Amino acid sequence: MSSAGEFGENEQALYRFTFAMYGTDMTEPAMTQRTSERARHKRHQVLASLKNTIESGDIPSGSFLPGENELAREFSVSRGTIRSALSALEDQKLIEKRSGIGSLVTFDGHQIETADGWARALSSAGVEMHTRTLRIERIVDPELAAEAGTPTLNFVAVDRVRHVVDGRPVSLERSRIPALGTLADLPENGLAGDSLTATLRSAGLVAASGEQWVSVVPVDSADAAVLEVPVGTPYLHSIRVSRDASGRFVEKVVSLLAPERFRLHLTFNS
Repeated sequence: MSSAGEFGENEQALYRFTFAMYGTDMTEPAMTQRTSERARHKRHQVLASLKNTIESGDIPSGSFLPGENELAREFSVSRGTIRSALSALEDQKLIEKRSGIGSLVTFDGHQIETADGWARALSSAGVEMHTRTLRIERIVDPELAAEAGTPTLNFVAVDRVRHVVDGRPVSLERSRIPALGTLADLPENGLAGDSLTATLRSAGLVAASGEQWVSVVPVDSADAAVLEVPVGTPYLHSIRVSRDASGRFVEKVVSLLAPERFRLHLTFNS
């Protein structure tokens, strides 16, 4: 069988014979169009089949798909068609292509919206999460006050570690919020519904804009102990500063995120 998007020598001869016998005037663009449509159809079939296999859990998150050659044989298509389908799966956040290794399934069965915070969104999607609060206390931080442009040097530190139930921690978050109004009493009263986002909202602080910096760092011994990983394990290091619609400082959070659980997605507009 010829590869998708290609004609074998015998197939080319058959087309030449058919055209000559019936006097058909099929121009090269017409042949190219038919070939292109055929390739798109094959690609769609491969994409739909692999997507169904991943989303059904037949190939679970953390596993690798078969190699390109094996998939090409299985679907009787070219490697180019397989590569195109794999690129589409990666665009849809179902896999992550790793050079020289293969295609890692990253879909864990949950699509989430994070307007209310990713932890609450995961919970709403049915993912059982556990949050352990390391500390909630008032601090004085002149450097943060200068950076945030706040009228006060007083902040509340909220440090938490999260993990999926029956799994190791997936994040360590150190949040700093202004110790204003009801927020100053958080060490005594705790978070509203165990949600910092909800607590800030109840205090009239709703993030509307901000900046975020993401890098990769090796975790030190103290953080490694909390995250239950070896010292030096590479982790995503995120610094996010958010402000409300009027420009008031809302929160600064420094996070260490398990790289197999998180990814950064940016959308650009011209």
